[in-house]
Amino acid sequence: MSAVNPTYVYVGTYTHSLPHVQGKGEGIYVFTLDQATGALSAVSVASGVVNPSFLALDPSGRYLYAVNETSETDGQPGGAVSAFTIDPTTRALSFLNRQPSHGTDPCHLTVDATGSFVLVANHGSGSVAGYPIRADGSLGEASDVIQHVGFSVHPQHQRGPHAHSVNLDATDRFVFACDKGIDRVLIYRLDRSRGKLVPNDPPSASVQPGSAPRHLARHPSRPYVFVINEIASTLTSFAFDAETGRLRQIQTVSTLPAGYAGRNSTADVRVHPNGRFVYGSNRGHNSIASFAFDESTEQLTPLGHESTQGAVPRNFNLDPTGTLLLAANQNSDTIVAFSVDPRTGTLTPTGAVTRVPTPVCITFAPR
Repeated sequence: MSAVNPTYVYVGTYTHSLPHVQGKGEGIYVFTLDQATGALSAVSVASGVVNPSFLALDPSGRYLYAVNETSETDGQPGGAVSAFTIDPTTRALSFLNRQPSHGTDPCHLTVDATGSFVLVANHGSGSVAGYPIRADGSLGEASDVIQHVGFSVHPQHQRGPHAHSVNLDATDRFVFACDKGIDRVLIYRLDRSRGKLVPNDPPSASVQPGSAPRHLARHPSRPYVFVINEIASTLTSFAFDAETGRLRQIQTVSTLPAGYAGRNSTADVRVHPNGRFVYGSNRGHNSIASFAFDESTEQLTPLGHESTQGAVPRNFNLDPTGTLLLAANQNSDTIVAFSVDPRTGTLTPTGAVTRVPTPVCITFAPR
């Protein structure tokens, strides 16, 4: 880490308890990263924000947005999404405003490449919403809300839609919304002039019934995306047609080692900046699964598993240089650092373990 130009890291947490977690965080934590070891040094905490479980920065690094993962806000049904300004010197957060998420338990959000829109996924109600970003970084009222419909085969977790992530393609024209309740990746076109999400043709891509697509990661330079499936503990690769928005399924591989029979559900997926490796987190097996991706054959090859040294690894992230991976162990209150070999994709613990209460999301500020 350079003392002159340090890497700043924002960590979203649960501050209140939900059926699946006992929230202990104070809000959104700001750290600096030691690039040599992966250790995090505390800078500040933005408190008073409820369950900022997932975070997203605007491209300029001037503003940060957080979901408020709740089923009720100010006595009204539904969660919210909050906007913060970032101090250019201290990187401390100051609250700007909050808008209703128009659904329950919002769990993921993203900012478009122009810094003009925030898109939010509501897990509980299975909907997605879009918000214009005002000149001061605050959020305008929702410009669009789309309710997903349908169900799938799992008797408990797929009785209705459960949108779990929303991402844009590299051209910023198409929006992918993974809905684990209906086993589909919904595809929309972003109409910037109206702030609308227009169903694409084709409108979705499907995974095997009972898989529960949760998060999606883009290849950094080639037209591929990777979807991690929560219930099936699998990773599915797709080829993406940037002209039509179509996703063509290529391959599905397990995120678990052969013979593992314990309980597990997956959480997040990331692609290394060099595009050669894909990583996914296992909750239960409590590991990061590593895969090599060969562009010439379009095939994923399992490389192995590395323990996260904690319980229920939710979000994890690779630093902008691709030399470090930080894993957030939600139920053991730690963020554990690993060095990444860019030639082999191998993860090696650095020994750096940072205590953070119920960490969920790790976001690196642009350098």
